[in-house]
Amino acid sequence: MPELPEVEVIRRVIEPQIQGLAIEQITVSRQEVVAHPTADEFCRCLTGQVFDSMTRRGKFLIIQLKSSDKIIIHLRMTGCLLVTPADYPEGKHTHIILWLNNGKELRFSDTRRFGRFWLLRKGEEDTYTGMEKLGAEPFEHCFSEEYLSTHLGKRKKAVKECLLDQSVIARIGNIYSDEILFAARIHPERFANTLTTGEWKRLASVIPERLTFFVEKNKTTPEEYLETKGQDYRNTPFLQVYGHGGELCPVCGETLCRTVIGGRSSVYCPACQKIESKK
Repeated sequence: MPELPEVEVIRRVIEPQIQGLAIEQITVSRQEVVAHPTADEFCRCLTGQVFDSMTRRGKFLIIQLKSSDKIIIHLRMTGCLLVTPADYPEGKHTHIILWLNNGKELRFSDTRRFGRFWLLRKGEEDTYTGMEKLGAEPFEHCFSEEYLSTHLGKRKKAVKECLLDQSVIARIGNIYSDEILFAARIHPERFANTLTTGEWKRLASVIPERLTFFVEKNKTTPEEYLETKGQDYRNTPFLQVYGHGGELCPVCGETLCRTVIGGRSSVYCPACQKIESKK
């Protein structure tokens, strides 16, 4: 499943390939993939429109059109966006194809069919995607020690669960919450209300630093991205704890522990991330 760093890499790969191009034709083979409006209206309204730019909010991708309409996309677990030549073999689970005026196609495929598209017309309020419920972006100026401690500092809940709360932080994900807490030397089961001012400050610094690090490590070219069909996530060699339960800590050599917190797998070092008494 793509997390924030992977979605940011997808944005960086796709945007320059579609910027300034017009949509000549659209086909939707699975109508439920278009959550708003209807698939027919989606195709009708987009035909002839021109791509302006592409942004990201949490794990949502937002394609801005020259008309000020916008396409919002959530890839969910297995969704994939590809810019392909017209004669590129079509994948079995390709659900949407946008023919572009340079002879290429923007294709959306999704094995599990959970991914969704929304089209919002100029000035239309977004009451459909749930994007308005997301908290601060980890790279925003407001993302600080004060922001984290204000929103999470009174919670008698594992800090790992708190970092996954999308209404506060948009959106770290399970893999990177483990990496962040390891880098910040904070045990994932610590209750948020036991963290010190110094620990909140450390988290506020480590969160954007680790996410930026993994964005850079996932960097790829459009050619490599197409060759691997967007599935070559390059973070694995750089993960220090996630997926390494039972192995040795890369910092101190202690055996890494795996546990389940809030229904999510978590790995930590019992020596580097000592747990304090819970309030």
